[in-house]
Amino acid sequence: MMTPTASAAGRRQSWISMLSIPLFALTLWTCGGAAAVQAAEPGKDASAASLPRILVLATGGTIAGQADPRATGAYKSGQITGEQLMASVPGLDKLAKINAEQISSIGSQDMNDKVWFALARRIQDAFDKNEADGIIITHGTDTLEETAFFLDNVVRGDKPVVIVGSMRPATAVSADGPGNLYEAVQVAADPRARGRGVIAVLNDKIQGARSVTKTNTTSIETFGSPNDGPIGYVDTAGGIRFMAQAPGFRRATYQLPAGEQLPRVAIVYSHANMDAIPIEDAISHGAKGIVLAGVGDGNTSKAALDALEAAAKKGIVVVRSTRVRSGFVTRNVEVDDDKNGFAVSEDLNPQKARVLTQLLIASGVTAPADLQKAFTATW
Repeated sequence: MMTPTASAAGRRQSWISMLSIPLFALTLWTCGGAAAVQAAEPGKDASAASLPRILVLATGGTIAGQADPRATGAYKSGQITGEQLMASVPGLDKLAKINAEQISSIGSQDMNDKVWFALARRIQDAFDKNEADGIIITHGTDTLEETAFFLDNVVRGDKPVVIVGSMRPATAVSADGPGNLYEAVQVAADPRARGRGVIAVLNDKIQGARSVTKTNTTSIETFGSPNDGPIGYVDTAGGIRFMAQAPGFRRATYQLPAGEQLPRVAIVYSHANMDAIPIEDAISHGAKGIVLAGVGDGNTSKAALDALEAAAKKGIVVVRSTRVRSGFVTRNVEVDDDKNGFAVSEDLNPQKARVLTQLLIASGVTAPADLQKAFTATW
């Protein structure tokens, strides 16, 4: 919940954004437009030729949003291009040689398989052809963690892939996007970021794709890693601090299935007095898998468990996760997973468990023991 001070600041921000020239436009004018994303002119910076090459893939989101007069603090997502975003941040030309491409212009609530596949293929192509030393993805915050986790499981290679967003639109007086973008470039250009998979950079923190999650609806201090904590920090005075060395290995990645769509997997949310109807409904609509957002340690009512057991016997993949913010779901403690043919998500929240379940089904991994091995192998 926002504090009275934060609410007042939001009202001032919206009033200024709607009644004056947007800060973003002023910034673009000051920075000289798209030219700001190019490397310094020859002779002005002797190290320009050795700067790392960063490819920015823009998808839209709040970070590319503009104020909307429909309500205080309202905005429209994805209104500003990736090239304009990068041009609005002073000093990037000193960090890297940047090229921006537009993949989509949507709010992340509309993120879909087609955009995921386009991102994965473009990233892999850029790495395979040595077009870039690092990738940045600009993204809305609502499903940022799912995109990060999906890409972490399908992109091959050890070059940095950094996903970044913001909680306030580009036209806000106190926009957090420019600072996040600057830090994302710092991290993507840093050799120490290699071998860490896909990482999220927001609000001075570096967080791993497996653990990062959105924890607050509106605060800029929203992304956290409840089970692991950040893997590093960025600050203007001390630079980048990683909390541990990069792992010496990368787990196996999954191939993208043919076409532009992953198998249908439903998330069923557990609650008091739950019956079997949500599970039966998911099956009737063609779900190949069901992820339970269970109570406590991934548990649910007897009626729901019976329906899930019946689904598993029909060959539908069933994975138990939890609606609780932190902690691991453990096998065979409250539920007889071996008997019922279930897998447990370990520390993956329901939305990430769904992504991995989709990839596993698409890869032909459906036996409970193999499913469990795959979930356990991701940490």
